[in-house]
Amino acid sequence: MNQPASSSALVREAHGVAGVPSKQAVRLEAVWAAHADDVQAAQRLRHRVFAGEMGAHITPPPGTLAGLDVDRFDAHCEHLLVRTVETADRASEVVGTYRVLPPDAAQRTGGLYSETEFDLTPLDALRPRMAELGRSCTAEGWRNGGVILLLWSALAEFLERRRLDLVVGCASVPMHDGGHLAASLWCRLQQTHLAAPDRRVQPRLPLPVAHLDGTLNVATPPLIKGYLKCGAKVLGPPAWDPDFGVADLPLMMDLADLPRSYRSRFMA
Repeated sequence: MNQPASSSALVREAHGVAGVPSKQAVRLEAVWAAHADDVQAAQRLRHRVFAGEMGAHITPPPGTLAGLDVDRFDAHCEHLLVRTVETADRASEVVGTYRVLPPDAAQRTGGLYSETEFDLTPLDALRPRMAELGRSCTAEGWRNGGVILLLWSALAEFLERRRLDLVVGCASVPMHDGGHLAASLWCRLQQTHLAAPDRRVQPRLPLPVAHLDGTLNVATPPLIKGYLKCGAKVLGPPAWDPDFGVADLPLMMDLADLPRSYRSRFMA
């Protein structure tokens, strides 16, 4: 497992968080995984959210412990965790996570996770500047914005320290309705947030948008909405991920496009 250059914690206060047994203030910290136990804690949360809540069909490598979401990229990624700070009467709990695949690690593992869903050849020249974000999730009861703010602040510090200015990843859209929501979202976003032609990519298993209703007035999922507010662009039409039961939109964010208000919030 690769360890990050720094494992310093970012600590904030979270007051009145829904789902927390005590109404007292709960301190949160963002830390980079330093041990296998840390990575497993992130994988356990991912399994609980993706398989338990979303119904994803996860097929882990042979020998994987039950209740973990594991794939071949995990061993090469840096794993970011937000957890509650342990106290005398409360054990620490992981409530949010991201994983990051920096360019050197992507080269060692043979590419990005996103390449299992998209042909990223148009981005080849950008790879030395580009990190991949993925497997983002927050525990039920903690989805009030505070956890994601901590995650994004730590990610911004990581990118700045590693001198990386581009991030890519797959943003998932639920397909409980058969894909109409995802098709409608794509039809709208391609009008307003489509990347330049030289950065557009194609899905390996396209969502059949032409056979779906793309005219619905749908709300943008919160995480995607957050990315777009930070200047992210959609790189192309959605792919269908049958294992996770979602449609995935390819996104890229250039830190040069980060609005000043977000830059001061995440990169102070």
